[in-house]
This record gives sequence, C-alpha cells and structure tokens, in this order.
Amino acid sequence: MELLYQLTDKNKELLGLSRGEEIYYCFPLDLDREGSFRDNSYTVVTNQRILLLEEGCCTKAYRLSEVEKVVGEPQISSGILYVVKNGVEEFLGRYSAKHLTRYSYITRGCLLLQRGEKERVVSREYETACLTCKRALPGTRECPKCTGKKESLVSDFLMLIKPQWRLFGVIVLLMFSATAVTLANPAIQQRLMDDVLIGNKGNVKQAVLCLSLMFIMSVGIVFINAGKSYLCSKLGSRISAGLREKLYVKIQLLSLSFINERSPGELMNRILYDTGRVRDFMGETFCNLFTIIILFIADALLMLILDWKLALMAFLFAPAAMLFSLSLRKYIRTRFHMQGEKADKVNSGLQDVISGMAVVKSYGQEEREAEYFDRNTEEYVKVQRSNEVFFATVYPFIGFVLEAGVYLVVYFGGISVLHGRMTPGRLFQFIIYTTLLYTYIGWLTNMPRMLMNMVTSMERIGDVLKQEPQIFDHENAKYHEIKGNVEFHHASFGYKSYEPVIEQIDFKVKQGEMIGIVGASGTGKSTLINLVMHLYEVDDGEIRVDGENIMDIRLSHYHSQIGVVLQETFLFSGTILNNIRFARPEASYEEIIRAAKMANAHDFICGLPDGYQTYVGEKGHNLSGGERQRVAIARAILNDPKILILDEATASLDTESEYLIQKALKRLTSGRTTFAIAHRLSTLKDADRLIVIDRHRIVESGTHMELMKKKGIYYNLVTAQLMMQKN
Repeated sequence: MELLYQLTDKNKELLGLSRGEEIYYCFPLDLDREGSFRDNSYTVVTNQRILLLEEGCCTKAYRLSEVEKVVGEPQISSGILYVVKNGVEEFLGRYSAKHLTRYSYITRGCLLLQRGEKERVVSREYETACLTCKRALPGTRECPKCTGKKESLVSDFLMLIKPQWRLFGVIVLLMFSATAVTLANPAIQQRLMDDVLIGNKGNVKQAVLCLSLMFIMSVGIVFINAGKSYLCSKLGSRISAGLREKLYVKIQLLSLSFINERSPGELMNRILYDTGRVRDFMGETFCNLFTIIILFIADALLMLILDWKLALMAFLFAPAAMLFSLSLRKYIRTRFHMQGEKADKVNSGLQDVISGMAVVKSYGQEEREAEYFDRNTEEYVKVQRSNEVFFATVYPFIGFVLEAGVYLVVYFGGISVLHGRMTPGRLFQFIIYTTLLYTYIGWLTNMPRMLMNMVTSMERIGDVLKQEPQIFDHENAKYHEIKGNVEFHHASFGYKSYEPVIEQIDFKVKQGEMIGIVGASGTGKSTLINLVMHLYEVDDGEIRVDGENIMDIRLSHYHSQIGVVLQETFLFSGTILNNIRFARPEASYEEIIRAAKMANAHDFICGLPDGYQTYVGEKGHNLSGGERQRVAIARAILNDPKILILDEATASLDTESEYLIQKALKRLTSGRTTFAIAHRLSTLKDADRLIVIDRHRIVESGTHMELMKKKGIYYNLVTAQLMMQKN
C-alpha cells in the first residue's frame, strides 16, 4: 500500500522544508470538515513535523517533538486525524474510508519518529485500486494497464500452448483440413445440380462420381473433427495439469500471511475449478474457435467471388450483431466474477463444516448449518440462474436478426436465377455458404460468454500466480549450520505493521539454553516463535542466529534445522511411518524407530495391528491426543533440530500421556536451544530462563525462583494457577 504520494513542486514549496528535513509519509486528506470530497489536500509527515496541505495552502504544522501523540480515529465511512498537545485534542482533518488503513500507518510512523527511530513503516497490504487509473487491481502490487505489463489474450494463449507447440501444430493442420473439406462440399453440390441434374446434361457416371466425392468428404470431416476434438482435449488436459502444478507450487512458496487471508475453499477452487474451466475451454471452445475463424474468412471470400452484391446483402446484419455481442463483454465478465465469488463462498462453507463436523454434531447444529448452506447455495443458484436466463434471452434474439439475411439472399438470388444471371446450382451453393456464414457468426456472437468464462478463471489463477512471497531467499542468502545462539535486537512485528503484536523485543539465547515464554493470551507468545521459525519477518529491528541475520540464511536450509511440536498436532492422512518420515524423507527405517523410542511412541505403535504402517486417518483421528503428540515429537526428533519450538506441547492431555510426553521432551530438549510456551507454568519451572510478555513487550526475565522472588506478573500467574488447582 502506497504511503508516500508524490507532491507537485508547488506543494513541496509550501511545506518550507528545512535543511535535513525529509518527507516520510504523504496521504490524501480527501474530505473537508463537513465530509464533502475535495482534491489537492494532503497530510504530510516529515522526520520533524506533521503538516496539512489543504487545497493549495499549508494550513497547519506541528513539530513531532511538541505533541504527545498523533491519532487516526475510524468513524462511520470515514476517519478523523488529530494530535494530542498538552493533554488537549486538536482536530487536523477528515478522510474517507478507503484511507483508513493508511492513516493507521501514519500514527505508527509518527510514534517511531518521536522515539528517534528513523526507519520508515512499510506496508505489506496491497492496493485495492490503481492510484493512477483507479481500476481495481487483480491482487497484485502493480497495475497491469499502467505499467504496460498487461498481456493480451493472444499472448496469454501463446504462453499456455508454447510447451505444447508440436501438438498445437497438428491441431492447426487439422483445422485447415476441416476448412477445405467443409467449403469444397457445396462446390461439388453445385456441379451436381448445374452440370448433371438440371436439363439432363450429365450421366449416371458423373452423378455417382459427385455423390462419391460428397460421401468421402462427409466421412472425412467426421474423422477430422473427431481427431481435432481428441487432440484439443489432450491439449486442454495438459495445460490444465500444468496450471494446477504451477498453482500448487506457488501456494507452497507464498507466505503464511497470504494463505491466512484466503479461505481453503477459495484456494481449492483456483486449483481445481478454475483450471478445469480452462481445460473445458481448450477442449470444447478452442477446438472450434480457430476452425470457425478460418472458415468464416474463407467463406466470406468465396461469397464475394461468387457474387459480391449478394454477399454484401448477406453481410448487412452481421456487423450489428457482432458489435452488440462485443458490447456485452464487460457485463458478461462481471456476471461470471459474481458467480465465481458465490461458488467460493459455497465451497468454503462446505469445507469448514466438513472439517468441523464433530463440533457441529456436539452442539446439535446440523439443521442450522444445513440452512446456512442452503442460503449460500440459493444465492449461487440465483446468480447462476440469472446468468443462464440472460444468455438464453439475448443470444436467440441475435440469431433471429442474423437469419433475416438468409431471406434477402433467397429473394434477390431467386430473382437473379429467374432472369438468367445465376444458375440454380450457384444459388444453392451461395445459400449454403450464407447459412454457414450465419452459423459461424452465431457461434462467434456466443463467443464472449465462453471467452469471458475462461478469462475470469485465468484472472483468478493469475491472482495467485502473480503474487510475490513476502519471505524469500535474498540474493546473498547463505547455507549456515546452526549452533543455536539466537538474538532479538529491537524486534517489532505486527500482522498489520501499524498494529504491533510484539514491540522492541531484546534478549539473547545461548546455545543449548531452554527459554520458557510466559504471558496472557494475545500478548504475542506464538508470534515470537513464528518469528524464530522465520514464518514472518520483523517490521523493525532484526533477529540473529549465531550472529547471522536470519534473513541472510537460506529458508529451506534454516527450516531443515528446526523442530516444532505444537499443541494442535497435525498429522497427514497416511501411515505413522510416513508422518514421522515427513521431517526427513530420506531417513532409514532404523532411524525412524530410534526417534519413536526417544519419543516414547515405539511401544504403542508396536501394539497397533499394522504397527508403523497403521493408517492414522484424516488429521490423525484414529489416534488419541497423546499418541498424536508422541508421533509429532518423533517427527521432530528425526530431524535432529538445532532449535526446538514447543508450543503448548502438553496441553489438554491426561496425566499418563503428559508424563510420557514430558519424559520424551526432556530427551528432545537436551543440548538443544529450546523455546517453550506453556499455560501450565509448572512445566516450565526447569527452564534455564523465563521471559514474561505483557502488552507486547518483555517485562520480566529470569529463572523460576528469581521471578517468584520479584512477586511481579509471573508470581501472580503462578499463584492464580495454584489457587485454581486447590479449588
């Protein structure tokens, strides 16, 4: 999201910038005090001041050192900006809802400048519309139109078929063959009528010859079209498979922030449904598209050669029908976009309910969920029905208009035959060409519907493929064998960078040290370990591992040296063996058994009917919670991690399971740098050091005994838990 709008030289002069003063942020202030829209008004923040430019005048200016804080307060459909100076709120201006997020950034940016931090706040959010042309953006940072990167449909098509150019070449050859055979048949029929049948000019041998040629061509066109359809379906399947593979790989590469912003049903629709529509287009529409275009051009040329006056009459209604059809292009695209959104909503709701069916049944909400699904389905059906009614009404009308041209040809052509200017066979041939022409035009007028269907799917696919991962290997990223020293240096992070979840975090962890992370829910504990795992990157400051900035270490190599055991253990649908081996696919059977023994999982696995080949089911539902957790620990052990992450690894387990898992975790944490989160504070009392997070900052640090002596937040948390256990 753009946080620095460019000002004209005249507006810059109005700011009166002093030496060393630099513009950090500049946003439109697009509403006046009464709430009416206006232009040429901005809020400007420099490294020293906050200023208001209103319609060509600098109306207000405050030094950041003189105000306590700058506040952007959301209201209904708008927001207001004010500063607090000497305990008094002073109104600065009003802005529309589309700038609410920007003004959240300005308050964060001013706060950092007031602290003396010169680093700019960076927005990870995408613009919803182009700042230049105001067009909606297809999920990318740059506008395809304004940057000149918008590829035409033809170039998009060529990129799709480029890997399959041999197959496409054979299809094109069949298209030209179909054109030649289709247009040659009426010419033979004309010969049969004029030279053989009318006036008894020919003989039986000539008639049989003409009929034989017509039969051969009819059979030939069947085989040509069958071969063309088969090859086009094959081409469509290959292209669809390639797109699915690209989408899947891309989703794997994209950052968690992108995945979390999209529902699983929506992403599945992109991979399966939209690629399927591309396949259908290639197999059903493309198969005929170029053939019909070639036939249309050849047919029109032949008609002009046979009788140019009659041809012009036949063409009379065609331009109007085609222009009318093309004018509906954007309207049709909007309809298909809406239909796609409703389909996403239906599929996402279905996926959620199926995944959470146990919760639905536990609360007896089957009927309510069924009604909710019915409502979503009805909305989808309503849009789909509206689209089908529209197409069923418009296109028959276009066909009726086109058919009027046939009557003109028959009437004026018949007059020419009566006056001897044209033979009956030639008129019959011309009528066939005219009928074919209108058939092709009718098909082409229906083309926007089929094309927009495919284009809509391609845009939805491109919305994913054009995304750039926020976390990636930098140019000079290196392979680094981790020892386990971790350092947070002035680290701040927020899933939205203007709302920090952790702020100004500073601490060091030595190799092999176990750190317990304590705090109330929502203080940033899980966020802290997400940063250690390099699933996100800090907004300010840095994280160092063995003295190396974490961003300078290759992602795959770094992640291969980390072990993770979470509260909500996720097991893939498959065998126990494959779930443990997931951490290191090349691990031997002996290594897997050794890891399972260290995790106290080997005994219960051997007690199962199929042992390590036991199928765990969807998300491991065939195993108990403690069994799933021990499989997850074995998975982490197999990787021999240098840094270990434990997030509520023993929560919600019975006493026996917790005892077995605690024993396994002691083996796992021995000699490894460990970050552990636990609400049961008794499980962290043996940690080398505890850090307590409150209000997104580290407020206490020390051993269990040291923090108990301080009688601060940690002491209160432990006391509260002990009182709950007594009660």
